Amino acid sequence: MPLKSVLPIRRDLKFKLPANRLKSWHPDGVQASHFFNALSIFFPSGERFFIDSVRYYRDRGAIKSEDLLKAVTAFIGQEAMHGREHEALNEALTASGLPADRMERIVINLLEFGKKTLPPASRLAITIALEHFTAILADVVLRNPELNEGAEPRYTALIQWHALEETEHKAVAFDVYQAAIGKGPAAYTLRVTTLVIATIILYSLLLPFHFELVRREGAALDLRGWGRLFRTLWLKPGIMRKMVPLYFDYFRPGFHPWQHDNREFLAALDAIASEYCAAA
Repeated sequence: MPLKSVLPIRRDLKFKLPANRLKSWHPDGVQASHFFNALSIFFPSGERFFIDSVRYYRDRGAIKSEDLLKAVTAFIGQEAMHGREHEALNEALTASGLPADRMERIVINLLEFGKKTLPPASRLAITIALEHFTAILADVVLRNPELNEGAEPRYTALIQWHALEETEHKAVAFDVYQAAIGKGPAAYTLRVTTLVIATIILYSLLLPFHFELVRREGAALDLRGWGRLFRTLWLKPGIMRKMVPLYFDYFRPGFHPWQHDNREFLAALDAIASEYCAAA
């Protein structure tokens, strides 16, 4: 495992999100709240797919490093916790009358099709591609705390915790890929072409999911709300704009996730774990 990698830690946290703030927890309104809610729809089934993709190679002895084996165990534990907490959020969306369950079924069916038809190397390539996306999104969220200023605290804590743990384990699946698939031209070609395809599929689902959630709120024609969201995503703080150069770093042949070294943010995990520990 590369020298700069961090050993993740499994934390059992529960956020008990207030359902009455579900559709308006972000200060920028419905459009911003549902942008992050739409992302949540992908997480439970996505996390299970990631776990299965990495576990396949662990169980077949492809990982020789004891440190990486420990990291894989923690990665699986963290992803399971993320899936559980976002499943609770998705169930709340469905209970409120929004079609989150139908949207999630689309994601599940797509990933199940991938599991049945794609070889293990391609499934692991999908995993590291989407882990790259979540890692760079997490990096921008952590570097721009003003993004959630004035937001409902428990929703903010959920996003921060997820971003921090995505940062903590951002290299684990990538290290498994290099150990099992390699670093040569074929491995490089597979990982970068998979990122392009995965990005297209992700946004082809995320954008209509987001719009439908907003439309169901009767806010599809709320131009001020869309303007606030555009400002947040592309201007100030501009989370999508700031993700672009980080995204394209993945195409460098020698890329490794910890070249984006932001471990200094991980110190915040202790406070979140203390406040939201499931056993508390």
